Amino acid sequence: MAGKKVLIIYAHQEPRSFNGSLKKVAVDELHKQGCTVTVSDLYAMDFEPRATRKDITGALSNPEFFSYGVEAYEACKKRSLTSDILDEQKKVQEADLVIFQFPLYWFSVPAILKGWMDRVLCQGFAFDLPGFYDSGFLKDKLALLSITTGGTAEMYTKTGVSGDFKYFLWPLQHGTLHFCGFKVLAPQISFAPEFASEEERKGMVASWAQRLKTIWREDPIPCMPSWYFGQ
Repeated sequence: MAGKKVLIIYAHQEPRSFNGSLKKVAVDELHKQGCTVTVSDLYAMDFEPRATRKDITGALSNPEFFSYGVEAYEACKKRSLTSDILDEQKKVQEADLVIFQFPLYWFSVPAILKGWMDRVLCQGFAFDLPGFYDSGFLKDKLALLSITTGGTAEMYTKTGVSGDFKYFLWPLQHGTLHFCGFKVLAPQISFAPEFASEEERKGMVASWAQRLKTIWREDPIPCMPSWYFGQ
């Protein structure tokens, strides 16, 4: 949709990977719609995933005992976080939709993306206490996880060896994104592309591109435990 701004947080080491293809087709399709698209390519940026006292450029509020959460909160209020954090926060603040493109690592995100979440979505910027979940500071924005898995779709069912895929989405979509206020769209999961045929992989990419054509008409998922775990 013309005028909309999209931020893609991309976490894969290889530009020619399947994740790279999904990222590229998203950029192309959204550009066709007239969207402004920004990509944070975390590996190419050599993004620092570690949350340390180096993230605070000013004086610490308690130099005798370092608490990252407390110091990041105070630094956020004073805008004395490091420039890489401030740059990413500015991108998030300007975006209408944030897409996270990544391969599933241990039912979660790659470490570099976890570090982005830890450092960028800090208290004072993304939430406060009170000021979380439906009252989170990013409540006017949409978020979407586009994930590739190593396991097949059959493995990620209630009777499959890995359980329903919705189970591993709970801490990511609910405990992180919705906690910060995001309205979460249904995930895009590309199951086991490494074991799929070339035609199947092309179909997965085409399906993602097709979905993006109407992405602005989608309703967010209901952010409640029943969506993930049933009644």
